[in-house]
Amino acid sequence: MADLDSKYRPELEQRLEGGEELRGLSVASQQKSRFKGGSVAIGVTDRRLLIQPLNWRGNPEGDPRSITHQQVDSVKAGPAGGEWVNVDTAILDYAAVRMELRTTDGEKLKLMLMRGEGKLLGKLGGDEPQRQGLEALAAWFRGV
Repeated sequence: MADLDSKYRPELEQRLEGGEELRGLSVASQQKSRFKGGSVAIGVTDRRLLIQPLNWRGNPEGDPRSITHQQVDSVKAGPAGGEWVNVDTAILDYAAVRMELRTTDGEKLKLMLMRGEGKLLGKLGGDEPQRQGLEALAAWFRGV
């Protein structure tokens, strides 16, 4: 399995604007409806989030959704099976995090993120690049 950086960084870096920096990336599962889901790669830049849909093989499919700080209407996050807590804290403190992000245009993204650490699920969960991507995501939400 290719690591996150080699698999998704080139595609996301092509989408950057002048002077924009890709600070981290991670993968998440996305709930699209009650019984339908998929996967996304999340690129975190100094200006926005790039939400790149992935096909069933894990390859980028279509154009990414760009979300700036100003386009975030609300966001909440918490452990995969429990209550809502502070977003940046939840992303960093739990092995699996459920996050709901609503944009100002009414779109609602329901994402499940794994930290990707440890011997048991480290490689399957994205390992070190996933952890770094989640740290970048938490820092980005501190700026909202």
